[in-house]
Parts: sequence; C-alpha cells; structure tokens
Amino acid sequence: MHTSVTCTSLSFAWPDGTSVFEDLDVAFGPGRTGLVGVNGSGKSTLLKLIAGQLTPADGTLRIAGEVGYLPQNVTLDTALRVDETLGIAARRAALHAIEAGDAAEEHFETLGDDWDVQERALATLGELGLGHIDLDRTIGEVSGGESVLLRLAALLLGRPDVLLLDEPTNNLDLYARKRLYAAVASWPGVMIVVSHDRELLDLVDQIADLRAGEITWYGGNFSAYEEALSTEQDAAERMVRVAEADFRKQKRELSDAQVKLARRKKYGQKMFEQKREPKIVMGARRRAAQESAGKHRILHEERLADAKERLDEAVEAVRDDDEIRVDLPYTAVPPGRQVLTLMDLELAYGARAGGLDLRGPERIALIGRNGAGKTTLLRTIAGELEPVAGEAVTHVPLRFLPQRLDVLDDALTVAENVARFAPGATNNRVRARLARFLFRGARADQQAATLSGGERFRAALAALMLAEPAPQLLMLDEPTNNLDMASVRQLTSALESYEGALIVASHDLPFLESIGITRWLLLDGELRTVTPEEVADPA
Repeated sequence: MHTSVTCTSLSFAWPDGTSVFEDLDVAFGPGRTGLVGVNGSGKSTLLKLIAGQLTPADGTLRIAGEVGYLPQNVTLDTALRVDETLGIAARRAALHAIEAGDAAEEHFETLGDDWDVQERALATLGELGLGHIDLDRTIGEVSGGESVLLRLAALLLGRPDVLLLDEPTNNLDLYARKRLYAAVASWPGVMIVVSHDRELLDLVDQIADLRAGEITWYGGNFSAYEEALSTEQDAAERMVRVAEADFRKQKRELSDAQVKLARRKKYGQKMFEQKREPKIVMGARRRAAQESAGKHRILHEERLADAKERLDEAVEAVRDDDEIRVDLPYTAVPPGRQVLTLMDLELAYGARAGGLDLRGPERIALIGRNGAGKTTLLRTIAGELEPVAGEAVTHVPLRFLPQRLDVLDDALTVAENVARFAPGATNNRVRARLARFLFRGARADQQAATLSGGERFRAALAALMLAEPAPQLLMLDEPTNNLDMASVRQLTSALESYEGALIVASHDLPFLESIGITRWLLLDGELRTVTPEEVADPA
C-alpha cells in the first residue's frame, strides 16, 4: 500500500489570531521528505497537526497508516523502565512467564506472535548505539541524548507507516548523530523530517520548502535544493534588474508625454487667444486634443503601473537573505599574542583540560560526547564555575554566549540590551552597529521577550560582539541549535568578520567547517588535539 499524508485546504491559527496556514494543500508520499523553512514558518506546527497533537481550524487531514512522532523536545517519565518506554514491557513480561513454565492463556494473548520482541528491542538499541543500556534500567539513569534515541527506538519498534521527526539531532553528539543518520537512511516508509542539520537533510529524497504558508517541492536532497535555490535566486535577481530598467523607461516615457502634452496645451491656448480660426473649429480642436491627451496620459500611467507591478513581483520572488556584515577592528588579535592558558585544569566529573596554550586568532572546535564536560569547560574559562583544581587564565577580553541565550534582559529592548554591554557608546552608535546585525529602525526597539528564536540569537550575538571592551576571545556553546538555515548563514557571515580568537562547542560539522576551524579539540576525559578525519568518522 502506498501510504501517504494528504492535507486539503488546511488552516490553522493560534489563539491570539496569528495565522500559520490558510487553505494549505500538500501531500507527502513514500520516501524521506525534508521539511525546511525559516523559524516561525510553521514546520513544527504542521508535524503536530499530522501527529494529531493539534486540531486544524479548517480543512481535512487524511493519513493512510499509523503515525509515529518524535517531538523537538523529548520528555520521558524518569521513573519508567527502558522496556516500558519502548512499549514492550507487557509482552516481555509475558514472554518471561512462558519461558519460566507459566502456560496461562493470558500470557499467550499478550505476547501474540511477537516471540522475538526482546531480540528486536535489543537489536534496535544496538543499531542506535544504546546496546549498553539494560531493558530494566530506569529512564532517570540515561542522558538527554540517550532519551531522544530511546524515544526513536520505541517508534521504530512500533513500525509506523509514517514517521515524523522534529529536529531530531539537536541534542545529540557526533556519535549519536551517526547512529540516527543510519536509521534514517534505512527507513522504508514515509518520513517527514524537520531539521537544520545539513548532513541529515542530505539523506532525504525530496525537500518541501514551507514559505509564507505555501509549500514548494524540490527533488533530491538538501545539496540539490541549495543548487536549485541558487539558480532560482540568480534568475529572480535578473528579473528584478529587467523590471527596474522597464520601470525607469516607463517613468521617462510618462514624463516625456506629460511635457509634450503641456506644450500642446500651451500652443492650443495661444491659438485660441489669437483667434486665428473660427471659434467653433478651435473649440472642436481643443476638445479633441484634450480627449487625445487624456487617453495618452492614461495609456502611459497604465504602462507605468504594470511596470511597477512587475517590479514588485520580481522583488517578491527574491528571497530575503540578508547577511550580517560587521567591521570589528578592535577584536583583532595579533599572531603570537597569548590569549588563553589552561594550567593543570581539572573539572567536575573528573575531566581534565590542562596544558592548553591558545595564541593569536585561532579558531578552535571543542567536541566530545554528551556529558563529557564541554559546557562545564567553557563556563569555567568564563569564570562562571570554579575548577576542582588548576587554573584558567585569559589574557584578553572574553565574552561567552551560552546555549540558553540568557545574556539578554527580556524587560529591555534590543538597543537597551546592547547599550548595557557598551555603556560608553552613544545611542546613534548603538543603532548604527545594530543595523549591521539586521536590527534596523524600529526593530532595534523590539522588547527582547518578543523576539523569535533566530532574532534572539542575533541580538545576543550583537550584544557580545559589540561589547566594550571588544571581545578578543569569543566562546559559543552549541550556537546552531534551534536556528533555521538563514540564521546559521547569518551567524557564519558574522564570524567571518570577527578577527579575534574563537572557541566553539558544537556537533554541527558543516557549520564548524564553514567558519574556518584551525584546531580540533576532543574532550574525552582528557582534552586532546584530533584531526578533522577523526572528527568526521567518530568510533
């Protein structure tokens, strides 16, 4: 059976009246579909509607088969055992009872034909890198990344016809991501995945681009989609140039026509005053000239209006792809300048990070498994945590952007937040700087509490990068989590302009490669340098 999801005239709005979709028509067929779009475009909302967690205001949803849904934020009952979370506890208990000699009919009814339920569960856990987790273990004993994979394992064991994944790699380390990629690549049914993970999206068969409440389809994976988008963008920009030239031409022609009409009117008035022809003839000529002039003017005005409409349509077709371009000369660090020294540093949980000497404008990627202590190390360097032993010494101004983005005061505007970090800057200077981070005009007066995820990140980044004294060491903790593709591109362009030293903790390899990492550090009990090849192919 060709399982599918069909949305017909689907409409949905939030309680405050904000519309997400109106009359959306879309069908998802066999294969893996990557659902992409900017933050707030409705990707997660659409998945929740398909999963039955939200009810549409209007329209219909037809789903052929069972649906499995992995939400963006997985929360599991920490008191449950692993087998209960996997949904196999009752069948497993019945199997154990039968194997122990209990032939009660209820055990056979519970187990049904699923005699290999435990073997399948263990095999699925093994495929996802969770083979070390006992089925009798409680969820409270597993990490956040393992919780995501356990929820995915439960879905895979349930064998749904349609699998929905919402940002499944957000909280996974490199090792767990590789396991998830393998599971996605081998999925035989219908899959819809929302993600900003380029490596994951390169495993899909087609891309559904959700923009302004409508979906545009692109065949192939994310790399093919980007190529198609680039071609579309080039064509759209050419159309803008053509439409602009036509608009200017029509304005000139209207202006010329108005000048000619004014001259004719002046000449006619002169003839009328000199009375060189009979009054009745001159009156007829005047009326005919006025009618002709009116028609001529209307024709040129219509052509100008048509040209303006074509220009507006051409501009609308060009995607808003603003990039952050900042000039931060005071962040520059000369080669050889001592930036950071870690001396016999020992962190909580026993991790050690001694002997690191950072000099000049190095760009360091900090990687490691979930729970290895990457965030703890960054917070220790930033002075937020005390080390168990040793010392972290910074020799230049430092700024740290944590995952939580809690550097912003929600009660203040964007401009006021930046001013807090640069108290010596004038209001005009703050606003001029914010414009480079795409907060122009009234946008700089938005209250921080009202910002979208991408806007909030941009505001926090602006506050840190525009701080006084200028940061010559910038540390970012999982900066691309929950950012859409446009925001990731904006972050990348901002970091291209940054001339100081950089330490980034991230599992996003394409992003790390795009910002020119010069040294890869792995925190795995000890802090050590690794090669890019070791990073790309974790054990």
